[in-house]
Amino acid sequence: MAQLTDTHSRYLAESHLENGVRKCYTFLDGDSFTKNWGYGEDNCGNEIHVKVKGLLQRDGANITSQADCTNSGSLDVVGRYSVTIAGKSYDTICVMDVESFDDAIVTESYIDKNGRTILWRRFNRDDWAISRFGGKKWSEMLPDNEKITVDGSIYVHWYDCISDYIL
Repeated sequence: MAQLTDTHSRYLAESHLENGVRKCYTFLDGDSFTKNWGYGEDNCGNEIHVKVKGLLQRDGANITSQADCTNSGSLDVVGRYSVTIAGKSYDTICVMDVESFDDAIVTESYIDKNGRTILWRRFNRDDWAISRFGGKKWSEMLPDNEKITVDGSIYVHWYDCISDYIL
């Protein structure tokens, strides 16, 4: 469940199955919700009118930040791209989110002129959740996956999400 205002969109609740049991979390659950689903100060959400801010610069797989992403993260438009899925091409902008909601995750959102997310991609910093994966880095576990570098740190592509209406 989400909320849309004139300036932001934010998640209010999420649910998933865990060992066959439906789990629900809402914004009222505090840190356990906000850590995974909250965006912005006091979970105000993401801006809906995005534009180039000059916080991030992208040159291929190399991203540099003009701000200290490690403290508060950065969300910025980094370019215009044609995305082709199932033989159909979409003219999009790429909005990169560098560690805004988690200190070791970068995401790319490819958004069309109607504001619809065509493709969403997640990259994990090489040492993200390393203790949960037997001390292995993501580059070891997924050596053939795409890699990007943000201010000298390696991030490894983990998965993509494609909107239902695209397929």
